[in-house]
Amino acid sequence: MTDNSSIAFVMKEAKEAMPAPITTTGPLAWTRENLFSSPLNTALTILSLIFLAWMVPGLVQWAFVDAVWVAGSIDECRQLSSEGACWAVITARFDQFMFGFYPEDLRWRPILAFVLLCVALLPVLWDAVPARKQLFAFSAVYPLVAFVLLWGDGWVFQSVSSSDFGGFLLTIIIGVTGISFSLPLGILLALGRNSNMPFIKIICVTFIEFIRGVPLITLLFVASTLLNYFLPPGTSFDLILRVLIMVTLFASAYMAEVIRGGLAALNKGQYEAADALGLTYWQSMYLIVLPQALKISIPGIVNTFIGLFKDTTLVSVIGLLDPLGIIQPILADSTWNGLVVELYVFVGLFFFAFCFAMSRYSMYLERKLSTGDRH
Repeated sequence: MTDNSSIAFVMKEAKEAMPAPITTTGPLAWTRENLFSSPLNTALTILSLIFLAWMVPGLVQWAFVDAVWVAGSIDECRQLSSEGACWAVITARFDQFMFGFYPEDLRWRPILAFVLLCVALLPVLWDAVPARKQLFAFSAVYPLVAFVLLWGDGWVFQSVSSSDFGGFLLTIIIGVTGISFSLPLGILLALGRNSNMPFIKIICVTFIEFIRGVPLITLLFVASTLLNYFLPPGTSFDLILRVLIMVTLFASAYMAEVIRGGLAALNKGQYEAADALGLTYWQSMYLIVLPQALKISIPGIVNTFIGLFKDTTLVSVIGLLDPLGIIQPILADSTWNGLVVELYVFVGLFFFAFCFAMSRYSMYLERKLSTGDRH
């Protein structure tokens, strides 16, 4: 008689992995872990659901069900619906919110500039873009293309005065310019602050500490008024250009400190390894140190970008009509006098959309660059 217990079983083919239990993965597991993981979390979840059940129906009724989308005045809005939102003011002044006082027959130019901006950002934000190297070349010359499109050159395009700029067009110009130029300038300032050359270090430290110690609104006033006193007589220095310079310098000082924190967080062995490989200073920065420092600094960098984008609203104090500046003449117009909430909600949603997009991209970038070194 053969003892079957002594016969070895050899699997000749791999079996398919069984799915994980629904209590450990998927929506049910996420809900259990994040919403009902403890008695306190359960109580807070229930209270939040009760609050939403009380608030959301009324908000939907005001913002959508009873809302008025087309009307000629606030009186007409109230006649059509006395309880709903009067979004007709946004419909009536939409072009002004978008372009300020940019000539109507030339508005195709800022629209084209925005489309080209999206094209220029593709190779910068995503590495799987076809023909990425060629698009990088376009990204490098895009600032000049955008300037010619928006302001004109007097030969190919009709010139447009900076006083005609306003609304979300002005916000995007200031925000994108400040974000694009503050990062490389901030990197140079951070490296200069860590430099062993006393003269370079003193200049960078003085600049960073001075800019960080002065409110942005003060720098904007300097850009709009005092800066003209230091220019040669008869010199015309465009106001928006002055604002772009000041906003970029302001953001670069904060960016330098964020990146300096990333540099300080690196292990000293990374610098020693670069020296052991015989790399020059700039080679070690480009190939070893900066990629790691920037990866560590991603949350702080994006946080600075978001703060800069929201701070663009401060230009209204020097006479530039950004979205908040556009609201003031609307409120002074007897046709719409009395509408406040709808205007600020619309502007707030615009800023939320852009800032939320930057936040989500930051999270995507962190996941993409994650090397699995979390424990």
